[in-house]
Amino acid sequence: MQELAEEVWRERERAHVTRVEDLVAAHLHRRRSGRKHPVEDFLWVYYSYRPGQLRRWHPGPGVTLRRDRDPTGRRSWKHYAAIGDGTIFDAASFRRDRGDTVAWISELLSATAARQPTYSCFGLHEWAMIYRSREGERRHEQLPLRVSQAEADAVVAAAQIRCSHFDAYRFFTPPAVPLNELRPSRATQAEHEQPGCLHASMDLYKWAMKLSPAVPSELALDCLDLALTARRLDMAASPYDVRPFGLEPVPVETAEGRAAYVARQREIVARGTELRARLVNACQRLRAIT
Repeated sequence: MQELAEEVWRERERAHVTRVEDLVAAHLHRRRSGRKHPVEDFLWVYYSYRPGQLRRWHPGPGVTLRRDRDPTGRRSWKHYAAIGDGTIFDAASFRRDRGDTVAWISELLSATAARQPTYSCFGLHEWAMIYRSREGERRHEQLPLRVSQAEADAVVAAAQIRCSHFDAYRFFTPPAVPLNELRPSRATQAEHEQPGCLHASMDLYKWAMKLSPAVPSELALDCLDLALTARRLDMAASPYDVRPFGLEPVPVETAEGRAAYVARQREIVARGTELRARLVNACQRLRAIT
């Protein structure tokens, strides 16, 4: 148990809100002006968490916020309770309501962490998503290809496709599906996910938000920051031309491009390993509460 004086937790709350504003400002500006960003908007559309949800600061379990007595504020939020002149996250209440979710996320992340990362996928899932497709069939029609369709098809046909992430694999074109060595599914997700996968790193943001408010908000934003980094590499390595959006291509169809991809992938894996461990620790603490 930890008690935070009012001036301490209010400063953490202000710092959190400032960090959120920095992360979401460009997205909100585009939304107001009706413009789209096919690289970064993915995180707001696919994961569907609103900036307003992120702005709420949560200290996590076992932290009493002294002199937090506003009945219309945090005390009125779900899974919070009054304690003396302060407020505390009610971990037992959250555990009763969300215990199955906590257990599922804990098991998935623990299984992923136990595997060695794979560095031979080279981001080819985005290529498999357009394999032998025609105009009007591609996921990102607003983006031109930086290679011809024939060249993209040749890269996929010659590669060893080993995508372990179901939410990437499920968007493969029908001709690309049998080229994948694995057959991941939602039911077998914990059997396939591995820490080298960019999508597994991006998903840490999803798991942090599903566990909110049971994890500190600083951890959730660390996961969002990593998700943005992973998404940018994901699209830079794709067959699309993302230079108009400030990203230089990582040409994974070449040996030099694959080496560059792996170097950046390793940095993401290192950050993801640390964040995954923090999420697993949070789950274990919650599962210990009766």
